[in-house]
Amino acid sequence: MARALDRFGVHLPYPPQVVGLYKRKWVEEGTYPHFTMVGQSFGSVYLSWEALCKFTPLFYFDSSGYAFTYPLARIFGCKVICYTHYPTISSDMVSRVSQRSLMYNNDPLIAGSMWLSQCKVIYYMFFSWMYGLVGSYAHLAMVNSSWTRSHIEKLWKIPERTERVYPPCNTSDLQVLPLERPIKIPAIISIAQFRPEKAHTLQLEAFSLAVQRLDPDSPRPKLQFVGSCRNKEDQDRLQNLKDKSIELNMAKDVEFYKDLMYRDLVQLLGGAVAGIHSMIDEHFGISVVEYMAAGAIPIAHNSAGPRMDIVLEEDGQRTGFLANNTEEYADAILKVLSMSEAERLKMASVARKRAARFSEQRFYEDFKAAIHPIMSNTCPSM
Repeated sequence: MARALDRFGVHLPYPPQVVGLYKRKWVEEGTYPHFTMVGQSFGSVYLSWEALCKFTPLFYFDSSGYAFTYPLARIFGCKVICYTHYPTISSDMVSRVSQRSLMYNNDPLIAGSMWLSQCKVIYYMFFSWMYGLVGSYAHLAMVNSSWTRSHIEKLWKIPERTERVYPPCNTSDLQVLPLERPIKIPAIISIAQFRPEKAHTLQLEAFSLAVQRLDPDSPRPKLQFVGSCRNKEDQDRLQNLKDKSIELNMAKDVEFYKDLMYRDLVQLLGGAVAGIHSMIDEHFGISVVEYMAAGAIPIAHNSAGPRMDIVLEEDGQRTGFLANNTEEYADAILKVLSMSEAERLKMASVARKRAARFSEQRFYEDFKAAIHPIMSNTCPSM
């Protein structure tokens, strides 16, 4: 109760109540081999029904992306507040299916068939309409980035009730790390779960290309993959990545760390000259902020959160690099490795300053400012 008052400015007259739920399987991805988005969305309504019947709150707060539950919460008389990390569907997803692009959300069978692609586009467009309808029931929609806000405003059409609140990043533990780095073996770190959308293979190929182009007299760098595996599929991807490093003759230059303790992760960040990120349309990019806070030059994908919010100029100075493909990533890696110590320290210092914009304290302040009107019963009328 004291924590709620300190962090969010909310006085809780009674201790919080926890409601046990038993319908969890209806929102699990594995429950729906096909039509996953629709299945999980309607499954969340079933789960929410169970929760609301057990306990009906005054404020219904969703941070899991269960927009289809908002009309139901309204029926129960709740004020609906959400913190949306990314839209369940976006125009980018529809466009890629329409263009028959092969990606993690569009398998080869569908991408290779014009008829199946057209069917999926119709499915996506219908789902977009439903998603927009239910999302509009939110009294307050907080979003985590400019990219997410642009999509949510387009889909839900409630810009007057949409607020951007950057997510809390633990920058304080990382900003105390010294900016000076050992240059005997320059380290480039990659922090991400071993999931398909994280594009680890692109990072490995770009690193291999950069090493091939590196001046023979320059220190030979190493690439450090740090992540976790949720299931067997992630384990298989990790093994494939290890096999790929052998295929590229880079096994001695690449290190893999799985389920690392936080203190060990901080130690690795403290020794890295750069941090690499390659997910397309990463809604925000907390790992990129962590690189910057730790003093590692970010090399991020030129899209969404990193491009629109994070790797921007600070005080008129560059804070990192953005890239789209293997060639551009390799070029960025070479630029970091070829920097003088003074150049690198200057960019790292400016990047660290920018990372402070995404601190936990900043999140608490922006969050309280966003919810204050609705908590004070001054929420705009529908």
